[in-house]
Amino acid sequence: MSARVNAVTSTPALPSRRRIGDRLGDVFLHVLTGAAAAAAVALLIAIGWKIFDIAHPAISKFGLAFITHQGWDAIHNRFGALDLIWGTALTSVLALLIAAPVSIAIGLYLSELAPRGARTVIASLVELLAAIPSVVLGLWGILVLGPFVGTQLGPWLHRHLGFIPLFDGTPQNAGILVAVLVLTIMVVPITSSICRELFLGVPTELEEGALALGATRWEMVRGVILPYTRAGVSAAVILGFGRAIGEAIAVSLVIGAGHGIHRSLFATGDTLASKLANEYQGAATNIQIASLVYLAAILLVISLLVNLAAQVIVRRFAHQRTGGS
Repeated sequence: MSARVNAVTSTPALPSRRRIGDRLGDVFLHVLTGAAAAAAVALLIAIGWKIFDIAHPAISKFGLAFITHQGWDAIHNRFGALDLIWGTALTSVLALLIAAPVSIAIGLYLSELAPRGARTVIASLVELLAAIPSVVLGLWGILVLGPFVGTQLGPWLHRHLGFIPLFDGTPQNAGILVAVLVLTIMVVPITSSICRELFLGVPTELEEGALALGATRWEMVRGVILPYTRAGVSAAVILGFGRAIGEAIAVSLVIGAGHGIHRSLFATGDTLASKLANEYQGAATNIQIASLVYLAAILLVISLLVNLAAQVIVRRFAHQRTGGS
């Protein structure tokens, strides 16, 4: 009897010790995660401060007119970013317009339509594209994609769609079109992998319920899967857009380093990131270095705005889906 009493009276000590450990664990968790978040914010602030600090001479000399002026003359120290912003926007937007539907289609195929035995193999091959270094893709663009565009795809587009300004001019082995295709190849693996995971996360009962009510596979995809995942898909597409905006090495190898604002995809061009990658090491004057870092500041601001836009879109779609709850 005394043994039972001792056992009963001794049992509350274990939960008490656990509660103390749990409280210490909670404090440690809060401190650790808070420090990690603060470090990320501090790093972002440090990067932004350093970039704007180095770019200050160019900001003071050119002001916001730097964004609206064309031309890049390192000999006479006359710099403008408008044609570079145009090249960045044109290549990124066109790459996204091609990559977004392809990525969604790949995600739907791998999550809904592909045979079970082939899903893992195909998904691994698609994700393998994301692991290829950008310089390797750029080299492949020079050796394979560029000649194909210059001798096959470009002439075909010019022959059938030459009345459109985008396909006017003389096709070349290097130019905006080659850069767009290379960026598309780089964006698709990231976006399609995210879309696939989003589609796999749709509750099975919703899909089976739609099919049980007589919906076809397409109607189930259009009425259940896409509305349920549109917030995540939108964020994935914008993430791919940010990837395309910031790419430097692969684009600099295939875009041709041309100047000016061109409507034709066959013309050579340049982007903010590729100009920075090509000229920073060989910059001869302080004002040229500051102007190049000014380009980096513009790129940083654009990236931040793109990420903010993604957050707004995700919250808006989530608000509509949950009815504001």
